[in-house]
Amino acid sequence: MPEKAAIAVLVTGVVVVPTAIAGRWSPLTVLLVAAGLTLLGWRERPRLVTAAGGTLWLAGALVAGDRWFPDPALVIMAMLAGVAALAFGGRAAWAAGAGLVAYLGLLWSIVDSSWVALAMFSVPAFVAGTVLRLRREAARQLAERGRELEQERELFAELALRHERTRIAAELHDIVGHAISVMIIQAAAGQRLVGRDPERAAAAFDAIAASARQGRADLQRLIDLLGGTEVGAPDLSLIEEVVTRAARHGLDVTCRFEGARDGVAAPVAHIAFRVVQEGLTNALRHAPGTAVRVVVTGVERGLAVRVENGAPGREPLELGGGGRGLSGLRERVLEVGGSFSAGPVAGGGWVVEAAFRG
Repeated sequence: MPEKAAIAVLVTGVVVVPTAIAGRWSPLTVLLVAAGLTLLGWRERPRLVTAAGGTLWLAGALVAGDRWFPDPALVIMAMLAGVAALAFGGRAAWAAGAGLVAYLGLLWSIVDSSWVALAMFSVPAFVAGTVLRLRREAARQLAERGRELEQERELFAELALRHERTRIAAELHDIVGHAISVMIIQAAAGQRLVGRDPERAAAAFDAIAASARQGRADLQRLIDLLGGTEVGAPDLSLIEEVVTRAARHGLDVTCRFEGARDGVAAPVAHIAFRVVQEGLTNALRHAPGTAVRVVVTGVERGLAVRVENGAPGREPLELGGGGRGLSGLRERVLEVGGSFSAGPVAGGGWVVEAAFRG
């Protein structure tokens, strides 16, 4: 490799050439060349290079003593000091720095050379190696943090996608479930009346058509919302509309508003409307013929919704359903900081309640 060839050329230039010029071949030359050649493995085994190179360099200093020493070979010591700084991080770096100071003191006591020269060829290299190591560590930490952020971004995107799918599924359940429940009930009534009361049978089929049109309109609104089209913000008037439609379809339902109705946030108004719609749908499915009472109460900086039906007067209709309406509704109410409850009441009825804080 070019890097290793350059190290070999450097070792030759700072040890072999000065020795040849001076004509002072000795074991010192071999030890210094060996110390320099250990640098060939500085990337793969920096700590081993530091230990082996430093040991060979110290052995060369002991061999030289007060005799001739090739000063250009101090470049090898500088490179070894730089490798030592790269090899040790954290608390071990402080130990490496202290070891370098002790090592220089030992060399100065052995080699016939100025302590200034020893410091100039080691301390700056050690500092440069430390800076390079810290930059590498910072880059590695940044890369690791970048990978973590990318993983978090992917996880967040997946959770957001799941949340959006759940929201869309809940909206579809409310829209389609209510419309189909009304259509099935009216179709059953129309089948019973078609032979003996054609006018009421026709009214039942008109109710089916109206429910289908309303369901289609609600689906179109949902499609517009998902497509980014601006639609009117929902308000509590939606509750009056769904109650009025249910009454037209033959459900015995009344609705009463209490307290203030202004200032209700659009998301809260929308979910309150879904609470009422789900309560009416459940009454149609599980308690046909019973009376349903809807109470919407505006409290200070909040809203409370209650939908209660009496005990069923006849067998519930088999309308199917996945049983996810109430659970999905609970999640959406809790999502906006509200509270939700649903369960039986005295007398065999059922109540659905939701409260929203302002």
